[in-house]
This record gives sequence, structure tokens and C-alpha cells, in this order.
Amino acid sequence: MPELPEVEVVRRGLERWVAHRAVAEAEVLHPRAVRRHIAGADDFTHRLKGHRIGVPSRRGKYLWLPLEDTNQSVLAHLGMSGQLLVQPHETPDEKHLRIRVRFADGLGTELRFVDQRTFGGLSLHDNTEDGLPDVIAHIARDPLDPLFDDEAFHQALRRKRSTIKRALLDQSLISGVGNIYADEALWRARLHYERPTAGFTRPRTTELLGHVRDVMNAALAVGGTSFDSLYVNVNGESGYFDRSLDAYGREGLPCKRCGTPMRRAPWMNRSSYFCPKCQRAPRVSS
Repeated sequence: MPELPEVEVVRRGLERWVAHRAVAEAEVLHPRAVRRHIAGADDFTHRLKGHRIGVPSRRGKYLWLPLEDTNQSVLAHLGMSGQLLVQPHETPDEKHLRIRVRFADGLGTELRFVDQRTFGGLSLHDNTEDGLPDVIAHIARDPLDPLFDDEAFHQALRRKRSTIKRALLDQSLISGVGNIYADEALWRARLHYERPTAGFTRPRTTELLGHVRDVMNAALAVGGTSFDSLYVNVNGESGYFDRSLDAYGREGLPCKRCGTPMRRAPWMNRSSYFCPKCQRAPRVSS
């Protein structure tokens, strides 16, 4: 599933190519793509027609397109394989094209939602006073947000009495961090994924947040992480951060810091990648 850097790359592309354009018409080609819009496909297309899209916004992994003249937004759920592509009208339809949005300005491009696995979709929601779609009002700010509160996050870690990777993936504490970037940040911080959060000091929390931000900014600089053709930006291009990964996906390869073979451990229906020497497991109290 795309994490913060991948979603931000898409948001920036949409800001360049879609912001401030008026919708001439929308077409839903697969009902599952609007299943979260309870009123259905016809209502979704009717409500979009004639409205102007504002500057695309993001919080963590969540991306939405505000409608400038309303108090509503189109929330994009990318799921495992969702893509928002800006394509010339004459480009042949993608095999898994689910939604098409045409604009009224004659610029010759349209917005397409393509989703092979149909886990994602678009839906229209009312906004909160903060401008977020109401269904994601509970999502915490992400570590690249200028208003992210480091001290509040530290105190929440201490109260949570969880383990650090669980906390990093808790979108009510910190948003945008998924499995890949959690493993990368923990490797950089020399922290085992099962380290209890209750014992974190402020300096340790500050150091970890620094690594989280560094790895996300590094991924942003090269367009995110693409392991296959399912993650692309709005122009259909892949990201290249997978070539710079230090931990994720490197089972059996030497740790780039100490040379010890990296390990993979099953974790919450996912995998955790770590160095057994640099990231020592916490002692289990008897």
C-alpha cells in the first residue's frame, strides 16, 4: 500500500495538472470504485459535474480533492493498486480503468482512476472545520506536517505502552508511516521493532522522528518506492527509492552498517526486516 512519500508524489502531480479545473463530466466504469460513496455512482457523477477542483490535499496516506465552491471533497482511497493518472483524451483506456473525469477547459487531458485489484476508490464527503473529509478527521498529523507536535507524540508513546513499530503504524498517533518506512527508520535508529514505547526518553523519540523524516524526504526526492508497476505517479512513472532501501526486503543480505545478514520476521500479517546485531531484541523480563 502506498505510504506518505508515494501519496505526496501523486498529490504534487495532481496539484500541477488538475487544481482549479472545472469538471465537465465524470464517468464510473466499475461500481466498486465508488462503493464508499453510499448514494451510488449516479449521485457521485452528478455531484462532481460543474464543480471546480481545488488544491489537492494530503494527511498521511490520505489524499483528497476539495471542491472549491462547496464544503465537500473527493477522497481518494488508493488501496493496494489504485492509480490517479492524468492522460491525454486520445490515450487508449487502461485495462483496469474505473473512473474518468473530463474537464471543461479544453486542455486536452483528463483524470483517470485505475485500479487492478479494486480495493481502492473515490468517494465524496463533507469537510470538517479543518478542511478534512469527515471520515478521516481522526487521523493524526504526519511527521512532515509543520504542525506535527513532537512533544505530544512523545507523551503519547509513553502512555501507549505498546511496541515501537506498532506505534509508528498507529494512524491515530502519527500518520503516513507504513511497513516499509517504519523498518527503514528503525534500522537507522538501531531500534528493534518490538522495543517497548514506555521506556522511550525524549532524546530517543527526537532521534527516531528525525530518522522517520529523513527517510521519507529521501524517498520523496526520488519519487517514492516502487516494487512493481502498481505504484506510479500521475504521469505513469515509477519511483526509485527501492534502490536505496537499507532494511526492507533485504533478508539474507549483509547489513550495510555491520555486515551481519539481515533477517525477516513475521509481524502482524506483514514482515519486519532488521539487523539482529544493530537492532537487538529487547530482553524479556521474567
